[in-house]
Formats: sequence, C-alpha cells, structure tokens
Amino acid sequence: IAELKSHLPELPDAKKARFIEDYGVPVYDAGVLVAEQATADFYETVAKGRDAKLAANWVMGDFFAALNRTGTTIETSPVSAASLGQLIDLVSDSTINGRIAKEVFEAMVDTGKDPGAIVAEKGLRQVTDTGAIDTVVVKVLATNADKVAEYKSGKDKLFGFFVGQVMKAMAGKGNPALVNEALKKALS
Repeated sequence: IAELKSHLPELPDAKKARFIEDYGVPVYDAGVLVAEQATADFYETVAKGRDAKLAANWVMGDFFAALNRTGTTIETSPVSAASLGQLIDLVSDSTINGRIAKEVFEAMVDTGKDPGAIVAEKGLRQVTDTGAIDTVVVKVLATNADKVAEYKSGKDKLFGFFVGQVMKAMAGKGNPALVNEALKKALS
C-alpha cells in the first residue's frame, strides 16, 4: 500500500491545503487554482519565487479572461507560465507599472512574444528618473496654476487630478509612487 501511495499524484484537497499554506492564497483562490491539474501546474510555475497572491490575481484575472476571449486553453495559450512569470517580475522590479503590464500582456496574447521583448520594442520601460518626473510635475503645475491655487486653499481632492495630468504627460510611464512623492513635495 505504501508503495502504491508513493506513486499517486497529489489529490486536489491536499493541493488546495498546500496552496493556502505555502503560497498564502485565500481559500477561494486555492479552490479555483486546483480545480484542474493544468491550472494548478501553470499557477505553480508562475508563482515559484514570486509574489504568490499577485501571481494568483494574474492567472485568475487577465490570463483566464484572455483564454475565454481567444477560445484557447492553458495548453494552447500563446502565453506560457514562464512568460507570465517574467511579466510579474517586470512589475515587481518596477521596470513597468501595473497599467503598462496590462498593455504588455495583451501584446503577449496577440504575438506570443516574451514580455521583455515587448517592453523593449515599444519603449514601455517605466520612468523612475526623479529628475524627469520633477520636470513634468513643474510643467503640469505651471499649466494648471488655477488648480494649484484651489488645491492650496483646501481642495485636497485635486491631488488625483494632478497625478492624472502628470501620468498623461508621461504617457503612463511614470512610476506612480515617485509621481505622488514629487507632487506632494511640489505642492507643499
């Protein structure tokens, strides 16, 4: 019996418990991810050594949506687990932000190319140069002097407007955290 048991694959309930324990994913997510063997294997490849919750969100969100939209399966998808993992790595190391990642993912679905190649081809690398961000912030604030006056008189909600204008001026390539920081400094 022990010999036979050692050759059995991991059962779904055991795998679900392991996903919850090892990867820290919620019970519902673990249930979805272990529903099919191919999905569980795909997820584990994507999640290994990465933010497991972020990996689960990408697999269950954008990846599953792309499979439905294109009528493909995990086995026939143009996006491999390794490629999706690379995309998550690009977000994690701030090479690209979440909005750009969605654009890169769509290009991956359409072309089957690796995310790094798409980012390089399309020039989508996130701007983390604080000097470049500060320059755009100064321009945006100068262009919207009336809104700056309103903000300084207590309309705190305009902060989001300024963030949007800076991101728009930078074609969405500004690092959101650095943009927020530069605006806070400039508006204080």
